[in-house]
Amino acid sequence: MRVSVQEAPFDLGRESAAFAAGHVDMGAIVTFTGIVRDLPDDPMQAMEIEHYPGMTEAALTDIATQAMTRFSLGDALVIHRYGRLVPGELIMMVATAARHRKDAFEGAEFLMDYLKSRAPFWKREISANGAAWVAAKDEDEAALNRW
Repeated sequence: MRVSVQEAPFDLGRESAAFAAGHVDMGAIVTFTGIVRDLPDDPMQAMEIEHYPGMTEAALTDIATQAMTRFSLGDALVIHRYGRLVPGELIMMVATAARHRKDAFEGAEFLMDYLKSRAPFWKREISANGAAWVAAKDEDEAALNRW
């Protein structure tokens, strides 16, 4: 299991290949990558992501450990970036490995739902019309509550 909170970009292909390497006892690997998307009515110039070092890594490690146990995962990877990102940049990645695809998919969804609604990151969208903090959405909370 690996958790990385980093400012630097990551190489999706390299991370995916490294994660998959050596998992001969796993029948499924699921990956998900989040991308900074533009705003439909007010083009975004950038998203700034803040976090508390140490606290964020501990929280993500805890939820990844829970996912490993709950979904019988053989391995898990969580990468989340912070700092200033522009639309189109990769913001996060989740990968899970399990003996069976259902566990790999559910483990990945569980991690993604947590990252979207509860991970200790603060996001601010910056556009030509100003800046605004990203508020929690009811549908993200509902997605997490199903677990």
